[in-house]
Amino acid sequence: MRQLACLLFATALLTGCASQPGSPDGVWINQPVIDAAREGGSLREALLAYGPNLEWQVDSTRGLATYSNGFELGEGRLVAQEPGHWRVDYPGDYHEQLSLQDGHLLQQASDNSPEQRFSKPQQAASEGAPPGSSFEWALYDAYLGGTWKIREGVGEGGLVLFHPDGSLEGFPGAERYALCLAGDCASMSGDHDSLWLQLGQQGNVWIFQRDGDQLRILQALNRAQADEVPDFQPGPQTWLLERD
Repeated sequence: MRQLACLLFATALLTGCASQPGSPDGVWINQPVIDAAREGGSLREALLAYGPNLEWQVDSTRGLATYSNGFELGEGRLVAQEPGHWRVDYPGDYHEQLSLQDGHLLQQASDNSPEQRFSKPQQAASEGAPPGSSFEWALYDAYLGGTWKIREGVGEGGLVLFHPDGSLEGFPGAERYALCLAGDCASMSGDHDSLWLQLGQQGNVWIFQRDGDQLRILQALNRAQADEVPDFQPGPQTWLLERD
């Protein structure tokens, strides 16, 4: 009798686990983009290969799901379907399908985007941070984390730290940086990776080339006319950094 009771109890536990596939709530980041960028190649290629969406924020209590692609936000109404599956409805009869699979949030392929896989960040951005901040923190840490030495250029021999929050330490003439992920900055630099370097209220666009543990920062030359949208192309190299 005791064995039968134990068997029934175990069956009930298994059934309960099966009916609770997990919650989609929280922040999810596009880890494949980060992993590809970590290899030390082109950031633009990593974004094109595994994007375009970079982060999801899901709140099932409020019935909301918000994605960030590094430039714009899309907020939709979250609708539960069969266990472990949700539909996100947007104005204009536009939908996305989300599901949980092996601890990941899966955005299913649609007419608007390819299949994408998202993971929980090791460190989520602080409460109130703009959507996309958790992805940026993880990307900046993976792509530019560590200590870099200036091999060529102003400040040669100095050490530079790119902090995940976008602050800079040891870089001549700059105290903050931002990697271009999408939007206007991406269209203006074409196939080239670009970043923004800022000191106080003043900043400039720069082209960069990453090759393993080497980072070349070049002037961004605008080939457009004064009344045209900027068209930035690589100019002379200003700095060569090497990660220790």
